[in-house]
Amino acid sequence: MNMGKAHFEPKTLFSTNDDILTAPDLTLSPTAASSRRLPAQTRPFDCYASPQASPVFASLVEGVPHPFFYSLADMGALPDHPHKNIARLLKGKRFRKPDISETIQQLLAGKVGSGSSGVVVDVGANVGMASFAAAVMGFRVVAFEPVFENVQRICDGVYLNRLLDRVVVYHAAASDRVGNITMHKVIGRLDNSAISATGAKLAFKANEEIAVEVATIPLDEVILDAERVLLIKIDVQGWEYHVLRGASEVLSRRKGDAPYLIYEEDERLLQASNSSAREIRAFLRSVGYNHCTRHGTDAHCTKD
Repeated sequence: MNMGKAHFEPKTLFSTNDDILTAPDLTLSPTAASSRRLPAQTRPFDCYASPQASPVFASLVEGVPHPFFYSLADMGALPDHPHKNIARLLKGKRFRKPDISETIQQLLAGKVGSGSSGVVVDVGANVGMASFAAAVMGFRVVAFEPVFENVQRICDGVYLNRLLDRVVVYHAAASDRVGNITMHKVIGRLDNSAISATGAKLAFKANEEIAVEVATIPLDEVILDAERVLLIKIDVQGWEYHVLRGASEVLSRRKGDAPYLIYEEDERLLQASNSSAREIRAFLRSVGYNHCTRHGTDAHCTKD
């Protein structure tokens, strides 16, 4: 029996008196409130209590049916070697469309209107390429991101896209238990940080990495049983098995109610975290996901 779930119901986006943005509220379910005090990581991150990231570079993601802004975390080595997207921005060129943004909008296209009341879960949100692609379509988003600098950029995107009422952010690593874990952050490449030190260094061996402690929380702890989850996207550099285990209740929902699942299936990264694609597929079959197809390094799974 899960007794630690929380329910998020954001307040009105603007106050009636002075047009000042208000932060999302968190209301505990009666069971959770009466049974135990929830750990701090089960509460959404408060963007208004966070120091503002600086400098702020943002660009419009075009070439998708629903364009959106997101803030760039990777500046490169300014001014001599700026990141490729910073260089394109300064030259007046179009921003390179992230593949995951297009994929998310294609998958959700048929659910706009009738299904926009559902939730999209973005695990390993980075700076929000998937989160904002869904939120600007009208869907509510629950995003998990353990790297603080990236969380700041997600907050930038929340402001830029006027999405305070649709995006809830957890500054934590999704996993299979509530607690803390050491994460290895790659300096200069915040999109490749990983729980595993080996996984963090696979793509960028020359970059320095540092160990930081991050909070962990299972998805089942923050998603209500009655909450309709349309899609879960997971990209966590080899930690996918643990994230999936922590979402076993959501994934065990019957066909028709179970979410569409996208997760990165990179065998090298999985092995660095002591798991494997075979182990993941076996777990997914145990909760009813018998149909998975590969799309590049990602697996797409359903109960069809």
